[in-house]
Amino acid sequence: MKKSTGELLEILKKSADASTFMKDASDDLMQQISLAEYLCHLIDSKGLNKSEVIHRSGLDRGYGYDILSGKKTPARDKVLALCFAFPLSAEETQSLLKSTGYPPLYVRLERDGVILYALEHCLSLNDTNELLYEMNYAILE
Repeated sequence: MKKSTGELLEILKKSADASTFMKDASDDLMQQISLAEYLCHLIDSKGLNKSEVIHRSGLDRGYGYDILSGKKTPARDKVLALCFAFPLSAEETQSLLKSTGYPPLYVRLERDGVILYALEHCLSLNDTNELLYEMNYAILE
């Protein structure tokens, strides 16, 4: 059964050492993977091709391929643009961010809240950028 983050924190606090915590919580811990691995898995599982995803993300073609091959580590906004290119749900986006070491979207942060709104309402990247622009936030590019 999946433990909540709060439950894992309590196990951590009560553990005598790090190895005990890792043993007790191993079934509920996430293993971080590279962004390139995660994106390639998504491309395969969703039956897409790399060029299609890169085109829909609005990223420069060469830079997009460098991200997918692991040669480049993009900023969080570029990762979010890729999430809209698939398109991923809010939950899938949060999972990608957490699993690859990026900070998840935080609804209490105004701009993140707008991006989460766009994901929840299945807006395209263009529509999301228009909404961000109209609300005086930096667009995803």
